[in-house]
Amino acid sequence: MTDLSPNAPNPENTADDSAQELLRKLRQKEGNWVEWGLAIATLQKAGYNPQDIFEATGFEPVQQNQVVVGAQVYSSIEKAGASAATRSHYATRGSDVLYELRLLTQEQRAMAAELTFEHKLNLEEAREVAKAIKDFSRFRTLPTGFSDHPGDAIAYQAWKLARQNTDLQERSRLIAKGLRFAHTQTARKQIEQLLVDFTVVSQRPAPIPPFYRFDSEEELPRIVPVVGELPLTPQDLKAVPLVEEIEPFRIVKFAGEQAWVALPGWQVLLGAEDPVVILATSDHFPSQANTQPGPVLVVVDRSQREWNDLSYFVVDNSGELDFQWFETEPEISILGKIIIIVRPRKILDEEVTKDSWQIDE
Repeated sequence: MTDLSPNAPNPENTADDSAQELLRKLRQKEGNWVEWGLAIATLQKAGYNPQDIFEATGFEPVQQNQVVVGAQVYSSIEKAGASAATRSHYATRGSDVLYELRLLTQEQRAMAAELTFEHKLNLEEAREVAKAIKDFSRFRTLPTGFSDHPGDAIAYQAWKLARQNTDLQERSRLIAKGLRFAHTQTARKQIEQLLVDFTVVSQRPAPIPPFYRFDSEEELPRIVPVVGELPLTPQDLKAVPLVEEIEPFRIVKFAGEQAWVALPGWQVLLGAEDPVVILATSDHFPSQANTQPGPVLVVVDRSQREWNDLSYFVVDNSGELDFQWFETEPEISILGKIIIIVRPRKILDEEVTKDSWQIDE
């Protein structure tokens, strides 16, 4: 082994210096938000957790996630050839708007970003745009009169909802929205037809997604690594890696890319032939009253690929996994059935639960 000369750079020190420089820039808010997102992503890859970064820079974990994902979307719209005006606008503002476009493909992100910039949309409107584009992309044959332009995708959603609405005021609002975003003249004509055709097309409501929640400590087990069977050596004991649980579901990662999560023995889970878990957020599914979006575990049985109108399924949406309910049998391939959606357990005071004497009293 060759010793480093006194003036030779130590790779570990160099990496630490680089990380400290990124932390300094974040702390002093140097650069734009895209650069912040790239810096935070670099720090996270270097082993800094969100809490470490928050304490060193003031960027809260939620904000970190927003700018990291937003920066990834910004990179996508650059690669897809978004206009200079759109790139210039989003380089200095709008990380929350670009964050809402994260579930779209690279090409869709660029077109959606152009649309949100052109119409000066906020994050709530951007979320609606992303959903409309995503839903519209599932059509193998485009609906009559509508093109594959994002504006027509939003116009189609407004047209569809307007036809199902009996409230004249809401119907008028949806028609106005459709006319605002319609990109082609044929799409505009389809929407204008609703001004003289008051036929109401009823729609069957989507079923309630199968949400579960951890309610007690016993239902949230802890995973412990196994050293092996005696006789064992001290080296065997030392060789077992430290297990770090990732909240809120106590997911455990070992060496390599594999990870496991322990779930209770619910009957629906025991009956699954080929279950796998996908990490997601609850806003991928119809919202429930008084429920804020949050992290969920989506348990999918890959052996169940036969459609029915009472379940949600995993499908391939332009090369990405997507969750969807279909009122009629879809033309696209079903990759598995969603059997459980698990919410994390609600904890009012995490510190109290660590003290058994406080719980006993």
